[in-house]
Amino acid sequence: MELETINLTEEDIKVLNSKAGLKRLISYPKIDLKKTIRYVNYENYLDELQVELIQLHNWVINNNKKMIVVFEGRDAAGKGGAIRRITEHINPRHFKIVALPKPDEVEKGQWYFQRYVNQLPKEGEIVFFDRSWYNRAIVEPVNGFCTPEEYDTFMNQVNHFEKMITESGTILIKLYFSISKEEQAKRFEDIKKNPLKKWKMTPVDENAQELWDVYTKYKKAMQKKTNTKYAPWKIIKANKKTKARIAAIEHLLAVTPYENKNEALINSFAQEE
Repeated sequence: MELETINLTEEDIKVLNSKAGLKRLISYPKIDLKKTIRYVNYENYLDELQVELIQLHNWVINNNKKMIVVFEGRDAAGKGGAIRRITEHINPRHFKIVALPKPDEVEKGQWYFQRYVNQLPKEGEIVFFDRSWYNRAIVEPVNGFCTPEEYDTFMNQVNHFEKMITESGTILIKLYFSISKEEQAKRFEDIKKNPLKKWKMTPVDENAQELWDVYTKYKKAMQKKTNTKYAPWKIIKANKKTKARIAAIEHLLAVTPYENKNEALINSFAQEE
């Protein structure tokens, strides 16, 4: 087997000889030292960020803060994976992940935002929305799940709705995971081939590539209309899952005014890359 010749620093050698580095090397038939070093550095930095997330969460709990994090983006953009990394070590009694199914007959007759209001955080709690009320801004009109009138009503109300949320003292953070058409197609193929993941593919997912340009049209309209000072969008470049997860966590840490923040830690991974 022919190995790639690369220049390794003392720090690189230390990373490769670590428990995580050796485990990574023996887990894959093709040895890739550069990739191993990058991945172990990512895992180490992720661990440090997760410690910082615990501190943020304790601040929310101890100060009776209310916090919402909205995860939006195209199908297979990596929203669920990012949520899992963010919530992996924080106190499960003081957060919830909300991924609502399609509305039932009763909910269809209610004010659109009502079922989301029922999920808003109580004091000392973070709510993570794995897709949110923004279904009506993109997914529903693209796939014909709402009328043009319902879409227009939503677009006229959503900024007022979010202003009421923030004026009530709730921290609202909105993340949009952005991937390319090619990357989405690749991820769909990977999902279909994996017996543990293929259940994730839905009829909506199956049509996503064909309707790519229509999704783009509604996405741009949504971001232009709802990128407000009190509830701005953070666009996460998500073609590389590891970088997207890091970027999402860094943003949460950067914009939340929790105590004893480790400013030197945040953004150090991005600067190294």
